[in-house]
Amino acid sequence: MRDLDVILYGAAGFTGRQTVAYFAEHAPMGLRWAIAGRSRARLEVARAAAKLAPGAVEILVADSADQASVDAVVSRGRVVLSTAGPFSRHGTPVVDACVRFGTHYADITGETPWIRQMIDRYHERAAAAGTRIVMCCGFDTVPADIGTFLLARRAHAMGTGLAAARVYYQLRGGLNGGTIASALGTYETGGPSADPFLLAPESAPSPTQRASSRDVREPRYDADVGTWVGPFMMAVVNTRVVRRSAALFAERGTPYGRDFVYQEFQKYSPPLAQAKAIGGTMLLGLLDASFRTPTLRNVLAQLLPKPGSGPSAESMDRGWFRCDLVGVAEDGRRLRGTIHHRGDPGNRATVRFVCESALALAVEGESLPGGGGVLTPATALGEVLAIRLKAAGLEIAMEAGRGI
Repeated sequence: MRDLDVILYGAAGFTGRQTVAYFAEHAPMGLRWAIAGRSRARLEVARAAAKLAPGAVEILVADSADQASVDAVVSRGRVVLSTAGPFSRHGTPVVDACVRFGTHYADITGETPWIRQMIDRYHERAAAAGTRIVMCCGFDTVPADIGTFLLARRAHAMGTGLAAARVYYQLRGGLNGGTIASALGTYETGGPSADPFLLAPESAPSPTQRASSRDVREPRYDADVGTWVGPFMMAVVNTRVVRRSAALFAERGTPYGRDFVYQEFQKYSPPLAQAKAIGGTMLLGLLDASFRTPTLRNVLAQLLPKPGSGPSAESMDRGWFRCDLVGVAEDGRRLRGTIHHRGDPGNRATVRFVCESALALAVEGESLPGGGGVLTPATALGEVLAIRLKAAGLEIAMEAGRGI
């Protein structure tokens, strides 16, 4: 019996509790939604924290280790929003049930090896059924993926294609225990893949694209933004997703551009921008090496926040991020844009992004880009999500301040 529009799975976790609060405040009138997870007691706490009456939102109990319990929950919903990570441990049973029952799905994973497994196992089945399995709907990778999509749309409106896109990040924020657990899980299974096209169809990249898509390893001065830049910590996720989007759009007959290439960077502002870029690059290298070493990884696991914990509300409210978008059209013209969010990127922004993604799936299905499969935010939600996020407070401007 499909009697629910949206099910928030993992709702008792640190990020999950924030999705409950977001839905309590922003869910449209008449939306039928419920919260789900392993512990009824913890779900009751999450419901009470969102100031919801006991009868206002139903609690559903399901454990990813018990496929039958997951099936019983998923089969009741039109959309599942999952914040239950690490996804390599807890996500597959939920995705499997969504594909079998034709339930649309959105999550906040950044675990690219697991995403590759889901593509190989479920993409064709979900595509055939028109079921949208939408991964990476948090800070990784909505700004990069939707921002690049909007650059491509603007280039097409100018009568040309998008040859290249670059996104430059600046941010302030903290990490929650779930994010750290997901990162540790990725490294326990070998770490992030070095393949720039890990998530794209095998036939997608041309030799030109491969040559221009190697991961950024060193700091450098960038004339397009007038300061020093270096590797960005989430690029190993974001770049793979953006390249999958470009490849899927090309398969649909609407490519971003011929031999489209994408890169992203951490942007450092003066004073001492060069020193900051060098220091930031060294720190990222040290962290990567530490996570790849089992002994050091175990030490970090003991020192860093545990699942269920995270920054204070005041700290999350003080956070922010800004993306500078630079596109190069096939006729040589430059396109520029910005995306700015007030609130912690890994928490406040992630919650807003994934909740609006799930709401788009639930209430705007007829306006979404066509087709199912294991998709990206851009290919599943496109301009619908951009419009929803702008209405929800995300500042998006393209070309000299003109909005989407």
